[in-house]
Amino acid sequence: MSEADTARAPSLDDLAALAEAAFTAMPDHFRRLTGEVVFRVQDFAPDDILQDLGIEDPFELTGLYQGVDLQHRSVLGPDPEPSMVFLYRRPILDEWAERGDIGLAELVTHVLVHEIGHHFGLSDDAIARIEAE
Repeated sequence: MSEADTARAPSLDDLAALAEAAFTAMPDHFRRLTGEVVFRVQDFAPDDILQDLGIEDPFELTGLYQGVDLQHRSVLGPDPEPSMVFLYRRPILDEWAERGDIGLAELVTHVLVHEIGHHFGLSDDAIARIEAE
């Protein structure tokens, strides 16, 4: 039996371990600023989320930030629910396989950092500008 015959796609736990390693490798001050964000890995975004975002193909969404970003929190307001970053395994694996020019750990790091950018209140355009620099 060849290695290809016994190879398996990375599991939810495998991607969670990659995300945890990526977060741990970030500078201490960045991790402290991120605060109490909860990270979750799922195969796909739920249908209601896809519908709310106007996304028909679940493979188009690799990650999602849910919560009140740091720019919109108030010490006078109620405590917000914990912010969450979701990584979607199947779309990430699909992009990784299609691209072929990036390692899986690097792609997971990219998606994670992008979603943490939303936690800091950055728009997709602002994140793209930062990534381009």
